[in-house]
Amino acid sequence: MSALSGNWRDAIDDVDAALIDGYQSGFPIEERPFDRVGADLGIDESAAVDRVRALREAGIARRFGAVLNPPVIGSSTLAAIQAPEDRFDEIAAIVNEYRQVNHNYARDHEWNMWFVVTAGSREARDEILAEIEARTGCDVLNLPMLTDYYIDLEFPVVNADRFARESLEAGTDSSATRISEAATGDLSALEADLLLEIQDGFPLSATPYRDIAAALDAPVDDVLAAVERLLSTGCIKRIGCVINHVATGFDANCMVVWDVPDEDLDAWGERAGGLPYVTLCYHRPRRPEQDWPYNLFTMIHGRDPDAVDEKIDELAADYLPVDHERLYSTETLKQTGARYDDLLGT
Repeated sequence: MSALSGNWRDAIDDVDAALIDGYQSGFPIEERPFDRVGADLGIDESAAVDRVRALREAGIARRFGAVLNPPVIGSSTLAAIQAPEDRFDEIAAIVNEYRQVNHNYARDHEWNMWFVVTAGSREARDEILAEIEARTGCDVLNLPMLTDYYIDLEFPVVNADRFARESLEAGTDSSATRISEAATGDLSALEADLLLEIQDGFPLSATPYRDIAAALDAPVDDVLAAVERLLSTGCIKRIGCVINHVATGFDANCMVVWDVPDEDLDAWGERAGGLPYVTLCYHRPRRPEQDWPYNLFTMIHGRDPDAVDEKIDELAADYLPVDHERLYSTETLKQTGARYDDLLGT
């Protein structure tokens, strides 16, 4: 496999399929992890490494390694601008200049440009937002995450499912988790260096943790212990294949915002976050002074736009019977990983 073309599923065999859907998380934290992965797949260690490399080169996996968690390590927010049509490209270029902006999307809404800013502190984050306001002349809608009900873009793709979480086991935890805007990962020097080393993915070798340890000039056992702690504290969300969901067919998605009564927010957020077709569910603040009344956000990723719309209808009828708006993404303006150099103050 060298590039995605035609039906991506025809380019992989059953072993690749098991690797893609079986190792989006749970990658072993041990000195020779691919030995165990290969044994699970019925292939040898070197073949397991080669297959992961081929999936990445084909574009099916965007990268392989740790998925880090910016709101736990630093301070992150979702922001939006009402960009005039005749200045849209100019404003997008200004926003995208910032290394701390790691996602930027055009959406079909009055607030038509949505981007994520991730910085080492709340103060640094807000300075960037203020600078963007000054440079563009546009008000910025600042919507930091306050409560996480369900956030995990791990989902099976080698199937005929219509929605991203359809095949996941029941019992998904969607309990309310508060997010501090002043969060810091309380990191040791080794852990901070480790996050910087792995932010773009793991080395693709039979001994990735040993290679990371060598790059950090640290004992491999210390690196393994640091990875375990970062997972337990939530600084690392998961370790495995980071799948290109657009290339693998889940290219219909919609962000829906809801005006949920404050007294029902946790109960309804947990209920919606537990549904098998809701990929993301979280609480962000209302901004009534900017005519933004919404406090609950959901995302649905699917293979078919009509089916996504049907599920939003179901969500509104059966689970969130309140005013809402559907913000469809119309263009990806920027999409990169958060830069942890900035979060860690290096």
